[in-house]
Amino acid sequence: MTVIVCVDNRNGMMFNHRRQSRDRAVLDDISKTLGSARLWIAPCSAALFKEMPQAAPHDDFLRYAPETDFCFVEDRDPAACADRIDRLILYHWNRDYPADVFFDPAPFAAFREAERTEFPGTSHEKITKEVLVR
Repeated sequence: MTVIVCVDNRNGMMFNHRRQSRDRAVLDDISKTLGSARLWIAPCSAALFKEMPQAAPHDDFLRYAPETDFCFVEDRDPAACADRIDRLILYHWNRDYPADVFFDPAPFAAFREAERTEFPGTSHEKITKEVLVR
């Protein structure tokens, strides 16, 4: 399965039960990356993807999602299901934000970088998209 995560410079994902940031350009890029595939999300992420018909909220989406689909993770560390993940897409905000939920890169240390691109965001000067594969 492919997991998508947005992180700050310290791998922060959320602060005080809220996402650190959002950017329309990232959502557009996620939509293009998905094509017609399904995007599994936590219920707390549903408002972010309300205009994306392939978004599927589920409480236990990381275990429920088929291996051919995508998961957007922002409220938990995906390390618990690292054995199911064969591709990881990280969107780097390239900023420091307060955080209390973090992405742990250690379980993905053996992954190799397959792609790295930078693009201007709508609320961020530069966003870096990093694709890692098993």
